[in-house]
Amino acid sequence: MNRKTLVLPAVVGLLAPVLAACGASDGGSGSGGAIAVGTTDQLAASKDAPAPLDPAIGYEAGVWNVLRQTVQTLMHVPRGGGRPVPEAAESCTFTDTENESYRCKLRSGLEFADGSPVTAEDVKYSIDRVIRIKSTNGPVALLNNIDTVETKGDREVIFHLRTSDATFPYKLSTPPAGIVQQDKYPATSPRSGFQVDGSGPYTMEPEVKNDQVVKVAFTRNPRYKGDLKVLNEKVELDLFPDATAMGKALAEKKIDLMTRSMSPKQSQKMLENPQDGVKLTEMPGLAISYLGFDTDDPAVKNKAVRQAMAQVIDRGQIASEVYGTTAEPLYSLIPSSIAGHTNSFFNKYGEPSTAKAAAILEDARIHTPVKFTLHYTTDHYGDATANEFRTLRKQLNDTGLFDVTVQGSPWAKYRPAELRGEYAVYGMGWFPDFPDPDNYTAPFLDEDNFLNSPYDSAVAQKKLIPQSRREADRSLAAPTFEQLQDIVAEDVPVLPVWQGKQYVASRDGVTGVEWAVNSAADLQLWELGRSTTG
Repeated sequence: MNRKTLVLPAVVGLLAPVLAACGASDGGSGSGGAIAVGTTDQLAASKDAPAPLDPAIGYEAGVWNVLRQTVQTLMHVPRGGGRPVPEAAESCTFTDTENESYRCKLRSGLEFADGSPVTAEDVKYSIDRVIRIKSTNGPVALLNNIDTVETKGDREVIFHLRTSDATFPYKLSTPPAGIVQQDKYPATSPRSGFQVDGSGPYTMEPEVKNDQVVKVAFTRNPRYKGDLKVLNEKVELDLFPDATAMGKALAEKKIDLMTRSMSPKQSQKMLENPQDGVKLTEMPGLAISYLGFDTDDPAVKNKAVRQAMAQVIDRGQIASEVYGTTAEPLYSLIPSSIAGHTNSFFNKYGEPSTAKAAAILEDARIHTPVKFTLHYTTDHYGDATANEFRTLRKQLNDTGLFDVTVQGSPWAKYRPAELRGEYAVYGMGWFPDFPDPDNYTAPFLDEDNFLNSPYDSAVAQKKLIPQSRREADRSLAAPTFEQLQDIVAEDVPVLPVWQGKQYVASRDGVTGVEWAVNSAADLQLWELGRSTTG
């Protein structure tokens, strides 16, 4: 994730959404009061996750969508995509030709929301804190290439990296690189609870019931100084248990926007029968869905089992019958809208074939049917997940080569169990930390990977991933990423299934909708406003 002569071209697919909003008004929320935004993200505290909104701990799209509004980062990805630009920083640049030293100068007069100054020492403290805490389920892998953080005066910060990393500016755009206050965030332990404090565009006030957030009130931070233009005074983020409840709230005019995650049925219905007073905006999506494996589990330890699954799964059927217009088949960890994508799985396995899968298992002397449980989370990726896993079970069992059952669990139990290695096969989704092919490969293949997977590829970890990060011009790294994708197709430590589109439904009079959710599913609530003309 960095470089002095950094040239990161705009990524294919990060263009303007399909439908544009009506005329914007810089008057913000105006007489309409707070803009109410709905989401099905769940923010809950538990024994396994007592500090879900701490930047050193939280590593989920819903958590980051709260942090991005409140905690300021040195850099940010602009609204149309492309290379990161300064946010809390006045300037940032590589200072060497090896992309191993990155210097940032803070804007003058930065303050936290309570009026205390933001200094270079606060930046160092915040970064060092993430690395020191090293949460098992956290985002530390994004920053683990940092060797030391040096400060010069109150405004200069220098990051010394262990190895070259042309994507480092992107990493400084993510919430774990957010600047926090030393007196509110302990140096060696998480900050418990749901309060977030920072120097970002908003302050926040959570409404909590039974250790779960049900609403977050974001109020414009008058002390904010940065690159973002805030077009409203207040936004309320309402958290719903499912898409049905969220849709009902939109119909009853209790919320102004319905964001992640609308169900496929909802978006399809709105596409076919538009509702008066409601607009559906289609946006590019970079989210992917995949199966993960505990490659030490006896049921799937032999890669022939995983290869046979790759040979019979019908991605097209899942995309069309389960997700309709909201998904398309995916044959690589890197989605087709990201430069460097190649259809490695299709190139290796072609169309679904029971005969070819049987041959793979027979050659490896695997006794059939192979028995295991497909695990999925019931409340994290949308209402269609259960149907997807029923379809996967049927596809596998219909071959006679597998004996598969399915089991769903709530995310609060599901994710910790996955990390502990309790599941042989499990479903996951991935919303990218930043739009670069590195973020679709390293989190799954590198050391300290996101899944805590026992899979180990020395070629990927020691050679290809470091090699890809040396290229400031990311297009030159494409051959390296092709090799990484081919390794995944051969060893199948993960099995990509589909990539998604995303839709936002909004009521008339709300502006900035087309920018309020970017292609990585990040909420950018500062873009919202109300039209004076309707």
